[in-house]
Parts: sequence; structure tokens; C-alpha cells
Amino acid sequence: MDTPGALPEDDITGSSGNERINPLGIFFKDLRLVFKKDELGIEIFQIALPAALALAADPIASLVDTAFIGHIGPVELAAVGVAIAVFNQVSKIAIFPLVSITTSFVAEEDATSKIRSIEEEETDNMEKALPKSSEMKESSTQADTEDTEHNSSFLAGKNQRKPRVASKKKHIPSVSTALVIGGVLGLLQAILLIFSAKPALRFMGVHSDSPMLAPARKYLTLRSLGSPAVLLSLAMQGVFRGFKDTKTPLYATVIGDVANIILDPILMFSCRLGVSGAAIAHVVSQYLISLIMLLRLMRKVEILPPSVRDLQFGRFLKSGGLLLARVVAVTFCVTLAASMAARHGSISMAAFQVCLQIWLTTSLLADGLAVAAQAILASAFARKDHTKVVAATARVLQLGLVMGLALAVLLGIVMQFAWRIFTKDVKVMQLMRLGIPFVAATQPLNSLAFVFDGINFGASDFAYTAYSMVVVSAISIASLFLLSSSHGFVGIWTALTIYMSLRMFAGYGRIGIAKGPWKFLRG
Repeated sequence: MDTPGALPEDDITGSSGNERINPLGIFFKDLRLVFKKDELGIEIFQIALPAALALAADPIASLVDTAFIGHIGPVELAAVGVAIAVFNQVSKIAIFPLVSITTSFVAEEDATSKIRSIEEEETDNMEKALPKSSEMKESSTQADTEDTEHNSSFLAGKNQRKPRVASKKKHIPSVSTALVIGGVLGLLQAILLIFSAKPALRFMGVHSDSPMLAPARKYLTLRSLGSPAVLLSLAMQGVFRGFKDTKTPLYATVIGDVANIILDPILMFSCRLGVSGAAIAHVVSQYLISLIMLLRLMRKVEILPPSVRDLQFGRFLKSGGLLLARVVAVTFCVTLAASMAARHGSISMAAFQVCLQIWLTTSLLADGLAVAAQAILASAFARKDHTKVVAATARVLQLGLVMGLALAVLLGIVMQFAWRIFTKDVKVMQLMRLGIPFVAATQPLNSLAFVFDGINFGASDFAYTAYSMVVVSAISIASLFLLSSSHGFVGIWTALTIYMSLRMFAGYGRIGIAKGPWKFLRG
């Protein structure tokens, strides 16, 4: 582990930390070390792999849902696709700012508390080394302090030393704040989706005379009951990520998603609940995930703050407002694409739903690197360790590009043989064949875009990420309307490719001009 405030060793960074760095050259910095199992490489791997698996677990469960529902019929598959698009749009508006802010704040507070602990320990050691004459002068003060500590310990029913040994829980104000905000937002989201399901589906192009309306509304209403669990579990994921612990969310997510996969065929086919069974299985899994993580978190952190004043609502709302604008811009593009597909009919929507789930599942694997980048950089920026900032940034970008290229090749090969897993409808498969090349080709762009998100969040550069994404979204929405009307299904995926390209370049923009938190690159 790094000593707070100290520069990492040269074999990790390959840099002294004081040299002027070409922002473009950050892609190629220490390229030979990209797969090296040094301290930095191991730290990234230990955070990124569990995070990637946890992030991919839910889309994989959704893919399984999609496969089961696809065997009911193309109408039901299209209906659930629209319902999931609505649910994800509303959820991500609340989830993404909450998780991202929580990760950065917890990482910063944890790093700062470790620095304070080390400084206090060094101060104690220096005081112990003072001459006896100095100790005698301070004896009365120390005696008073010891009496006070002893009395406090006596009132607690313990001696002076036991609390230091037994109390392993951390006090991080951001944790309590995130849980309160997550719980409140989850309840509000559930109420909003339940009472506005029909208007939201109408906005997505599912009108009252559409055969998709009934199953879509049923699925969306039932799925909404799991909103409180979804928001709480994601808030806790942000907390664990801030502590660089991505294994706990992985365990909880895998257990919950396995339960979802087991319950799907039982509720959908054995109990004959159809799409309602799929929604109920998903809700049960979300509450299970939330419960597991809460029990683990209670062992590590003080959940209840000493007082209400200890909560950091102002700090969360300030940064959250910026990220809220960004998330609306990000998710609206994907939601609009789903709406455009739905307007072309149930066959188009069914094919788009399958391609989209594959696109999201594989792309989110790179988000594990983004989580590692955010946690490591937030801690390094808090310690002003710019050498580690540069080294970690270069490494995750290089790994992200390699992962994107590997996913592109893998998808291009595998999906040639995997059509019938999701549907038996010939028309749906024909459209899927048009969409899969876009899904495969955009993987490198997606990987770099997600990694840049993590890098900028780790730098707490929330304002830039918000404003740049609004511009990207505006251009992408215009291209969606234009290309969807002129080229249909292919036009939608062309527009999404443009969207991810712009998002990737926007992510690099702040580093490229060495502004804001990256101005130290000028030397």
C-alpha cells in the first residue's frame, strides 16, 4: 500500500512526478507496463475485476430475462424492452449521480482520515520521545486528559484501551448521507413510475391501440416496486467502491441475480405469470442484493450519524445537480433510440432490445476499469500525488483500449452463432444481423468513453463532465432524428455510434487541454 503523501516507486510510474507531460502522450506513457503485475497493476486489477463482474451481472440477468421473454413472443419481448428503457431512464437519473458522487467523496474522506491517523501517530511518537522534564511539565494536562477519557470509557462500561481495539467501524459522513438520499429517491421513483406508467409508455411510442401496452405497463408497474432497493443498493455500491472494495458488491449482486435467474422460469412458466413473473423475480433479487450489502456495510461503517448536522446534503446536492444534467443527457440518447425503434414497430423494437442488452452488457465490462480509475484517482488527488494520477490514468486508458478491441473481435465471432438464443422469429433475426456489426465495432469507443468518465469523476471534475455531455447529447439527438427517419434501424445504430464517438472525445477534452484539475500536466 502507498504511504499517504509519498510518491510511488519508479517501477510503478516510470516518472519522477515533476516533469512536463504531453497530454496526448498520456496514452503511450509506460506502454510497456500495460500488463505488468506491479503494485499499480495489482491495485487496478483487484478493484476493476470484481467491479466489472458486478456491473455486468445485472445486464446478464436482463439478457436471461430477454431470452426467456423472447420465447413467449415478439410482442412481449418488445413490450418489456420499452418498459426497461423507461425504468432505466428514470433510475439512472438518480442512480448515476448518487453512485459517482458517493465513490469520490468516500474515497477522499477515507484517504484524508488515513493521513490524519498517521499524523496523529507520528505526533504521539514524538511526544513519547520528549525528555522527562517536558513530560513532567505536561503531566498534569495528561492526567486530566486520561481522567476524562477514563470517565468516558467508564460510562460506556469499558476501560480506556478496549474501544481503540474493539472499535473497527469507520465514521464517514458521506456514507450516512448517501443512504438517506438513496432511500428517499427510491421511494419517490417508485411512486412516480407506478402512477405515470401509461403516459411514459405513450411518450415512448406505445399508444393505447398497441398490443405492447398491456404487457409493458404490467411489467413497468411491478418492476417499479423494487426502486427503493435499487437506489439503496447502488448507493452502497458507491460506498464500497470508495473504500476500494468491489468484492462485496460482486458477491451480493451475483447472489441476487442467481436468485432472479432461478425464479424467472418458475414464475413465468410454472406459475404462468408471463412478463409479470419476470418483473417479480427481478424485484425479489434487488431486495436480496440490498439486504446483503447493508448487513456487510453495518460491520464496517457507522451507519447512523452522530447528529443530523453531520450529514452532507449541501455537498451532495451541489455536485449532484451537475451530474443530474449529465445523466439526463446520457440516458436520454439511449432512451430516445429505443423510442425510435418502437415507432418502427414491435419487430424493430424486439431486435433493438436484444442488440441493446448485448451492447450494454459488454460495454459495462470496461466500466470496471472506470470504477478503479475513480477510486484510485480520487484518493491520489486528495493526497496531491500527481505522479500516481498520471500513472493510473495512462494504465487504465491502455487497458480500456485493449479490452475494447478484444470485445469487438469476440462479439463479431460469437454472435454469428448465437442468434437463436434470444428469439426464433425470422424477421427479428434479420434486423439483429444488421445491428450486431455496430454493437461489435463500437466496443473500443465505448470502453474508452467509460474509462474517461471514471478518470474525470476521480478528479471531481463534475462541472466539465456535465456541460460537455449536454453538448454531445444535443448533437446526438439531432443525428438520431435525422438518421432514424432516413435509414430506419440502421440509422438508429449509426446515430448511437456517433454518440459514443463524441462522448469519447469529450471525455479526453479536459486532459487534452490540461485545464482544471489537470493543469499540473503543464509542469
